[in-house]
Amino acid sequence: MLKTFQYRLYPSKTQARSLQAMVETCRRFYNLCLEERKIAYQLQGQTITKVQQLRRVKEYRKSNPYAASVHSHVLQVVVADLDKAFQAFFRRVKAGQTPGYPRFKGRNRFRSFGFKELGNGFKIDGRRLKLFGVGRVAMRWHRPFEGSIKTARISHKAGEWFASLACEVQTAVPPATGQEVGVDLGINSLLVTSDGEHIENPRWYRAEQAKLRVLQRSVARKKKGGTHRKKAVWVLQKQHARIANRRKDFLNKVAYRLIGRYDRIAIEDLRINNLVRNQHLAKSILDAGWGYLTQRLTHAAGSAHRVVRLVNPAYTSKTCSCCGALFEHLTLGDRWMECPCGLSMDRDENAARNILRLGQSLWGLSSAPAGFPQEAVGL
Repeated sequence: MLKTFQYRLYPSKTQARSLQAMVETCRRFYNLCLEERKIAYQLQGQTITKVQQLRRVKEYRKSNPYAASVHSHVLQVVVADLDKAFQAFFRRVKAGQTPGYPRFKGRNRFRSFGFKELGNGFKIDGRRLKLFGVGRVAMRWHRPFEGSIKTARISHKAGEWFASLACEVQTAVPPATGQEVGVDLGINSLLVTSDGEHIENPRWYRAEQAKLRVLQRSVARKKKGGTHRKKAVWVLQKQHARIANRRKDFLNKVAYRLIGRYDRIAIEDLRINNLVRNQHLAKSILDAGWGYLTQRLTHAAGSAHRVVRLVNPAYTSKTCSCCGALFEHLTLGDRWMECPCGLSMDRDENAARNILRLGQSLWGLSSAPAGFPQEAVGL
């Protein structure tokens, strides 16, 4: 499997200008290819394919003096990125979703370029990364990479440069544990398992919100187009990047801990786009990172030979996990549930037990919880 390792680059001022010029050349070539596809379809009804545009890379490098200093593989990756955008567009059209036609990239909307092959455009030279047209760029090796390097992608985020090395690695499959768990996602607790474990919600964004207000006011006071405003924007971007990195680090650790402990995991399939329409809860929902956690669980399960199933969350909080009684009048403010059958527990833990039983019905290990409405079971 492929595993990506990201490292911080420390280019000199001259190298930084070369990297920025390369990004700008790629951005213009991306827009040129997009315009070619769009006009060909609108005027002639023809579809320009990826292969056709790859053949024009050589012509573009000859006709454009700026592109001559850019490796041909870099421009080929630009064509591949545009083709992926169109594939995603057509996939959403067929699925009946909001299509989102590929957009032209503005100056602040294009931040990376890639190389296709180690030794052809980029290579490791000692402790530095040697790039075609840039030179030997200092890189901080904060951890060793694994396996063999296949591709590289150079990105610019919040005024800083990063190199992402995609490596082909042989992953060791962890031993089977024979355990299974249901996971209920929430705001008070980030998640609650059917075993009774509660993981608190760190609330990363809200913890840094006071500092963000100060930085946003600083940007608003600066003159548009000025150097000071550009620097203030970079500081604000770094603060947002710090929040995102803390969130991702925590959720990655939670996901891999669950993968290491359980063979089968059932987690609720939340419609986050619908939930964030609630203006009172939208900020807390997005800050929790439910979607990223579910994505990491699903991705890690594939390489670890674990099973992750998304189940319908309908009625999981309002149904007794013991007798199947339905509590119609249970509200979000009721954090503790009591049933005439004698069950008394936290509502999130009760929901996690119901999620586990729904997962077991999908695995074929048991039937669905007694008393569950049919629309909650049929997935």
